[in-house]
This record gives sequence, C-alpha cells and structure tokens, in this order.
Amino acid sequence: MTETIFSKIINREIPADIVYEDDLALAFRDVDPQAPVHILVIPKQAIPRLADAKQEHQELLGHLLLVVAKIADQEGYGDAFRLVINNGEKVGQTVFHLHVHILAGRSFGWPPG
Repeated sequence: MTETIFSKIINREIPADIVYEDDLALAFRDVDPQAPVHILVIPKQAIPRLADAKQEHQELLGHLLLVVAKIADQEGYGDAFRLVINNGEKVGQTVFHLHVHILAGRSFGWPPG
C-alpha cells in the first residue's frame, strides 16, 4: 500500500489533533469538520478500504468500534453519534486507509447523502 496522509499522521510526520491512541488505533479531529464533533478513528495497520479487510482483521475491526464508543463518550456524545465509513472513491473516500468518521453535536437527517 502506498503511503497516505494517515500513515504520515501515525508516524508523526505531520501534526494532528490526536484525541486517542493505543497500540492498534489512532483518533484525531478532522481538519474539515462536518459536525461540531468530527473525529476520525484509524487502524495503525494500513487497510485501504473496508472491502479489503480479511478474516484476520476481525479483532481489529471490532476494536475500532469499541474505540469509537469510548471516544464518543469522552466527548459527551455517548448516546447520540453517527458513524460513517466510506468504501471507495464513488462514495466519497478520498484517503485510502480505512477510517471511521465519528459525527456528533448536531441533528442528522435520514437517509444520509
């Protein structure tokens, strides 16, 4: 996989407003927020898209969701947040390193898009 802006954030080559980090994941505030709270949660292991995940990533993917819940709670939105995972350029993925958007702090419509 080619290097991405997210791998550069993981390697501390470019700055980010990091809100969470452990051995498997990193979370930071989005530089172009679409809600009052807009945080990206990424695995430190590079997986380009959710569709590229394999059985061996099952535990990591579950870990990311547990991290999301922890961050939403620490941000004060544990009972009201939206997750977005874009899978592919046609649906808006611009960085090809799997990432989960946590959005909170305003009302959201349904269906999204």
